[in-house]
Amino acid sequence: MDVVIECLDCGSQAPFSAAQPKCPNCGSLWREARYDYAKLKAELPSLVRSRPFDIWRYRELLPVRGTNPALSLGEGGTPLIRAANLGMMLGCPNLFIKDERQGPTASFKDRQASITVAALKEAGIEEFVIASTGNVAISYSAYAARASIKLWAFLTSLVPAAKMREVAIYGTQVIKITGSYDQAKEVAAEFAKQRGLSIDLGARTITCIESMKTIAFELAEQLANLQAPADGPAWLAPDWYIQAVSGGMGPLGVLKGFQELKQMGLVDKVPRIASIQAEGCAPMVHAWKQNKETAAPVLSPHTLIATLATGNPGRTYSMLREKVLNGPGGTFESVSDAEAFRAMHFLAKMEGLSVEPAAAVAFAGLVKLVRSGVIKPNETVVINCTGHTMPIERNILGEGWSRDLVLPQSMEESSEEGLLAALTKVSIDRFPRIAIVDDHPDVRRLIRRILQSQGNYTLFEATNGREAIELAKRELPNLIILDLMMPEMDGFAVINELKKDPDTAEIPVIVVTAKELTPAERDRLRGHIQTLMQKGDFLNDELLDEVRALLG
Repeated sequence: MDVVIECLDCGSQAPFSAAQPKCPNCGSLWREARYDYAKLKAELPSLVRSRPFDIWRYRELLPVRGTNPALSLGEGGTPLIRAANLGMMLGCPNLFIKDERQGPTASFKDRQASITVAALKEAGIEEFVIASTGNVAISYSAYAARASIKLWAFLTSLVPAAKMREVAIYGTQVIKITGSYDQAKEVAAEFAKQRGLSIDLGARTITCIESMKTIAFELAEQLANLQAPADGPAWLAPDWYIQAVSGGMGPLGVLKGFQELKQMGLVDKVPRIASIQAEGCAPMVHAWKQNKETAAPVLSPHTLIATLATGNPGRTYSMLREKVLNGPGGTFESVSDAEAFRAMHFLAKMEGLSVEPAAAVAFAGLVKLVRSGVIKPNETVVINCTGHTMPIERNILGEGWSRDLVLPQSMEESSEEGLLAALTKVSIDRFPRIAIVDDHPDVRRLIRRILQSQGNYTLFEATNGREAIELAKRELPNLIILDLMMPEMDGFAVINELKKDPDTAEIPVIVVTAKELTPAERDRLRGHIQTLMQKGDFLNDELLDEVRALLG
């Protein structure tokens, strides 16, 4: 392993040790790992080819001396899933999901914990301190337990109780802070200082950034397998990488990973990075949109998504902003809690993925960026599905599994909000029998899935206009969802035929079309249909309002 740690402030270099986080020359905590990229350019492809597809596949680009199988829980190597239904809904066919839920503790933080704990073990560190909003503490707890390292976890009281129980069951010492996450970090830092203990410093911890690089390495190999021709490149970068962020460490590490791959000539570009925050705690987004180099802290976050409630990203934002502006480009965007909760619904119903709210923030951001035209239809997009932690049964732990620490000024908690209703609210009582008419089987399948997610309907399908007329006369459905542009007999002609027959004249029709209609075409439909939907825009808020109004 040829690695040196270079100080970002004074430029001095030193060997890596988890026990020495500061620059020995100037005392800065902001340092980065550097490798022998010229040597690895020639060696890495052949080295990884015969190795298992996990995080240790790329060990020459990690700051640990060697693998320790006794500490491994099977971290890394998570699948890359093509989001066919969501991609069709958004008109973005090259859409992929990096499913980090399938890590050992069901979050991408397993990468951070596995590399960091391995480095702690190498350095002989037996006690460690972290502050967390949930997933970090769960991951570290699992790996610390495996490595016999005592862990102290300082958690804000806003962390869901289920996640706190998950932390506690591993034997971690849980300290519950009645305050914000930033306050929890301050208390944890003081605790570590007083006891002389090592502490996780987020983006300032070498192993944290280095672990996140492995997402980039895996993506580059997986995309090449999915998209490149047989004689094409072995590594391939997407056009966009999207992730929900709290402090920004994840995108910073992924960006470094792709930059290293490009430096070694293994990919031809670095993807644009989209960092998505919750509106109620979006200091990076505010700074980005005001073109500021530093982010003003959000002192009182107002979001129900506690996992993303980091009010002060500090220098991490400045570094990420600089790398984005001077590198591939990208953006910072925010979404509301309501948009994130809606994303949870459509992900489950469209792609079969049940995700936590923090992961859903990234998908809500995707929708926003596609609609605004920032992401183009032909671009390849990868979204980090960061986690889904299952709750621990409350009765397992008994009493006294955490210690409460009430700070003088506690954060005012937001009032509880219910989850949004389902993607659509089609009433089974009113429309139990629905006909779907479209010449594209994928569109019929998508509409069928939307309806099936809402209830047990009787659904009929027709592939063209003539079949639609025969179906309507034979089955007399309660509602017809009709494509407008079909060969032989288009939707306009179908509507005319339906209106001629007294038995079918009163059947409500929802028109679905990818065509931008002219004023004359809209006039032809006026008074004859219930509503008009644009294909690729099934998630539009206006559409939801129209459907609700239609169904009363």
